[in-house]
Amino acid sequence: MNLDFDVDPLFSWYVVLLALSGIALLVIGAINLGGLKIGWRILNVLAGLGFTGYAYYLAFVFDGGTYTLFFKAFILPVALIVNAVKALVTRSATPAAPPVPAASPYQPNAEYPPNAQYPQGAPQPQASPYQPQAAQAPQAPPYQPQG
Repeated sequence: MNLDFDVDPLFSWYVVLLALSGIALLVIGAINLGGLKIGWRILNVLAGLGFTGYAYYLAFVFDGGTYTLFFKAFILPVALIVNAVKALVTRSATPAAPPVPAASPYQPNAEYPPNAQYPQGAPQPQASPYQPQAAQAPQAPPYQPQG
């Protein structure tokens, strides 16, 4: 194992931060804590796998020699974690939709009660002086074949 805080504390802390960032991103992506969309969750899982895999490589496989510390790489986990927290706050601040009352089923063949009362204050139907007439479609001349 390459972690030795007495010999090279900067390298050791770098590996620990990589591992913690990767695990945090994996948890955020795998468990839908903040109501993230599927694309953001996939990005979190992929970045988490990359960070955790690189931390594993540096801690257990790396044989020594030269290496480069990319502290700018920690901008991505911070941005993704902030995005997840923002989605969680937005989801919890959104008021729940009021429950929809159950509507009575539509019954087109149900009988209308003849003695039904209109609600108070509702306009009463008036008898119309006009009687509807049946509309007649215009008649086309019969088809006569030519020839």
